[in-house]
Amino acid sequence: MTIALQTAAAVLLVGAVLAAVHVPLGTWMHRVFTDDSDWRVERAVYRVVGVDPRTEQRWTGYAGSVLAFAVASVALLFVLITVQGWLPWNLGRTMDWDTALNTAVSFTTNTNWQSYAGEAGTGHTVQMLGLTTQNFVSAATGLAVAVALLRGLARAHADRLGNFWVDLTRSTVRVLLPLAAVGAVLLLLGGVIQNLAAPHTIETLTGTQQVIQGGPVASQEAIKELGTNGGGFFNANSAHPFENPGPWTNLLEIVLILVIPFSLPYTYGLMVRDRRQGAVAAGVMGFLLVGSIALAAWAEAHAAAGPFGSMEGKEQRFGIVWSSVFAGATTGTSTGAVNSMHDSYSALGGGVPLVNMLLGELSPGGVGTGLYSYLVVVVLAVFIAGLMVGRTPELLGKTIGRTEITSAALVTLTMPALVLLGTGLSVVLPVSLDARLNDGPHGLSELMYAVASASNNNGSAFAGLSADQPYLNLLLAACMFVGRFVPIILVLRLAGSLAAQGKRPVTAGTMPTHTPLFTTLVVGTVLIVAGLTFFPSLALGPIAEALS
Repeated sequence: MTIALQTAAAVLLVGAVLAAVHVPLGTWMHRVFTDDSDWRVERAVYRVVGVDPRTEQRWTGYAGSVLAFAVASVALLFVLITVQGWLPWNLGRTMDWDTALNTAVSFTTNTNWQSYAGEAGTGHTVQMLGLTTQNFVSAATGLAVAVALLRGLARAHADRLGNFWVDLTRSTVRVLLPLAAVGAVLLLLGGVIQNLAAPHTIETLTGTQQVIQGGPVASQEAIKELGTNGGGFFNANSAHPFENPGPWTNLLEIVLILVIPFSLPYTYGLMVRDRRQGAVAAGVMGFLLVGSIALAAWAEAHAAAGPFGSMEGKEQRFGIVWSSVFAGATTGTSTGAVNSMHDSYSALGGGVPLVNMLLGELSPGGVGTGLYSYLVVVVLAVFIAGLMVGRTPELLGKTIGRTEITSAALVTLTMPALVLLGTGLSVVLPVSLDARLNDGPHGLSELMYAVASASNNNGSAFAGLSADQPYLNLLLAACMFVGRFVPIILVLRLAGSLAAQGKRPVTAGTMPTHTPLFTTLVVGTVLIVAGLTFFPSLALGPIAEALS
């Protein structure tokens, strides 16, 4: 079977699993966020934190709660990492202050960028109490913000978007915890380890010594993929056999990465009472993801002579096809987990994961973040279409006016500004240039990939960049924090503006937003905006490398 047919079969297999679960999961999430009753464990949480679950917040209060929770999370995680030498199961591991700060920001922002080796930076207590906890609540934060935007679209003449603390708690308790528990059990059955063992040294058959690591891996692996987080327990991440033993667990991890982002469009359709809108969202996301997987597989298949293509940096148990599917899933979302080394891909093959991130995290994007990033692009597309045909731009009966388009435009500009400014600064500073493994176009790709990964809260790396040094730790921490929370504030502002409006009735002059034509317009908007913004940089990086 040719690589093209293998890729098609792999995509169809993953698609079939997602198609089977997206309706029940999407329906469940709709029920979770529209339920008027609270579970007993949720009421206990509200009492502890002093929250009235029946009190809703304006967009400013919702945004303030998100920021307050983020700052507190960064501070607490930073302290936990700094004092881990006094904690049980610390395994003698420590971090410099700049690495600890980068890590605290990284896991709080759902980025999970790791400038340290996973098995050398943190002990088991920090992994379980700090990093795994943030894997849950950072994903829940993105889901809460997406739901707030859906309420803004669904409500009329309202000044409330819900309660962040309620949405955060329900996202964690009712969605992420149950799915992660099931995922962890399945990973255990597939051979992923789960223990509290310290590293021990063995003598191999060839007479050399090797350190065998242990740890509570399955529990973190499940939520790292499900929450589109991506931090690896080991430095090799999901290429490590203790994290991802074989083809079966590889398929499971890909499904875990994609299951919530591809189920949220169905929730969107239910929230706005028009399932066709959700179908368009899923179609746009699916088209962009499948296109990136096909392009990466094609590039790697033709990067070397022979029937197996280029296997550099890839595990033989996955091959080109399942490495490309994983790379597309992880960079199309905001996951950052890798089962192959993107730095070893061919110029065009390595450019695909980079472009996935530069599209703006909507193919299909992370938990929550993918849906609200998609809706921001829909606002832009509606506005552009309105200008083209001379009609007042509307989305689901809501007028796209000055406030709405300003918020959407600023969201769209935030990530590119961070990527271009951060990369431009890095290429003129010797401290960052010395961190590259390669010179020339590939070296530029290494730097740009790192800044794009941080700014888009992805977390994957080219792995050729020695990023654990103060300048890059602080630069990337700033990119992660700004790239996460500035768009969230603007999205909530957009949600508040939409909720305050009434709903216009559908007339013969209303532009439909559920047709194939509009779907094409949205895809075109995504590609054109990314192309106009990043083509010069890509021309100096992966494109120049490919042509050379």
